[in-house]
Amino acid sequence: MPATVDGRTDTHTPSRWTWSRVDSRTVTRLAAVALTCYLSWLAIGAFGRPYNFFDLKIYHGAVAWWAAGNDLYGFVAPRTTLGFTYPPFAALTMLPMAPLRVGMAGLINVLASLGTLAVVLTALLKPIAERMRWPLWFGVALAVPLAAAIEPVRETLGYGQVNLLLFGLVMADLIALRWRARRVLRGPVTGGLLRRCWLGGAWAGVGIGLATAIKLTPALFIVHLLLTRQWRAAFTAMATAAGVTLATFAVAGRASTTYFTEVLWDTGRVGEPDATPNQSLAGMLARLYDSMETPGLIYLAFAVLLLAVGLSRAASAHADGDELTAFTIIGLTANVISPISWTHHLVFVVPAVIILADAASRRRAASRGLRRTTAAPTGLNGIGGLRSPIWYPTLTGARHAAAAVALYALFLISPIWPYEHQLPAVSHYQDGLFGALMENSLAIALIVLVAALPWRPGAEPVFYPEHQRQDRRTPALRA
Repeated sequence: MPATVDGRTDTHTPSRWTWSRVDSRTVTRLAAVALTCYLSWLAIGAFGRPYNFFDLKIYHGAVAWWAAGNDLYGFVAPRTTLGFTYPPFAALTMLPMAPLRVGMAGLINVLASLGTLAVVLTALLKPIAERMRWPLWFGVALAVPLAAAIEPVRETLGYGQVNLLLFGLVMADLIALRWRARRVLRGPVTGGLLRRCWLGGAWAGVGIGLATAIKLTPALFIVHLLLTRQWRAAFTAMATAAGVTLATFAVAGRASTTYFTEVLWDTGRVGEPDATPNQSLAGMLARLYDSMETPGLIYLAFAVLLLAVGLSRAASAHADGDELTAFTIIGLTANVISPISWTHHLVFVVPAVIILADAASRRRAASRGLRRTTAAPTGLNGIGGLRSPIWYPTLTGARHAAAAVALYALFLISPIWPYEHQLPAVSHYQDGLFGALMENSLAIALIVLVAALPWRPGAEPVFYPEHQRQDRRTPALRA
């Protein structure tokens, strides 16, 4: 029954108009998401390579071979010279797929990887969406297909790799550190023990520890936690990695002994350093020297330098309150200094694009309303000092936005493949200097990001509790 106020009947006509507008806006957003998914699918077909779960077939064959009672590291995939190269704990986590067909295992891996990517992007985009007042679901729905189209993600999905799952484990610790900081600032979490531990971020470090036990390169994140004095998370990560590794010795002692005494030191099992997909510093130097081997001393010198730069810049980003950039720099540094970093390993390019785009947005927002003044000409009456407003340059943040677009375009197109060469059959300078630059373009981009990726002061601090308690006690010092 219509409501009556002062003799007037309220028919709620404006509500119908509002809902119509909301519905049309939602339909427009859904159409934009559908178009983005379609264009991303076309981009994968245009710039990607034929994918047939090649790596997953090796993992599947190895764990099935192992489950039958054979030596895990004695497996060699048919028609290849490749075998299992991860620690035995990784094989234990993959063991449930042994009774499955390769196609089913690949589908499960794709769904799990995309789900992990969606969760991570939700966590990364949430602060940005809240600040920009965008609907979070819309940003994530656009970001997932856009991320899936670039080289590291499409290679991970197509080859059946685990990089997005490891990425999710590492970024889970970033989320835990956020929750822990929130607990300190807002007070303790109420409820049961599990609820307090979970929402209080007490588990920060578990993800990095598990990722390190599966693949050794995430151990660099533990070094970052130690250097930034995030002791609890660092010790949790070390205890987790050591605990699951020792537990694996108890379950699979023979495979563990073989891995740590033989396989870990056999670099030839992974692949040739000069192979085009190896976009690490070592791979780039091998190709620039047109050699099948990496020049050892030069690689060591540059690797130590870039390691120092990466750790130093990550610590500075942490100190200025931007832990996402700190984690991203560490992930990129690990890619650069690792002897082998295949293109599907480079998933930390995804948050790097987000950081650059957000930095552009923040600088643009900070410039609004700022004005510069200049003295006006003195009038005939001798009165001077009049000032006319001139708006702050409209291109504020443009270089960061351009860098974000260029970085995304580079990893979308991935220009390394038209210039792929392999010694001794073909020289890496077969297509001249330009071809050599294109063949190393992703590695060059990684080095530039380690040295120049900007951080956003105060974006998302995850300081350890002592500093936060001190800040709460002395607000004047913060001002």
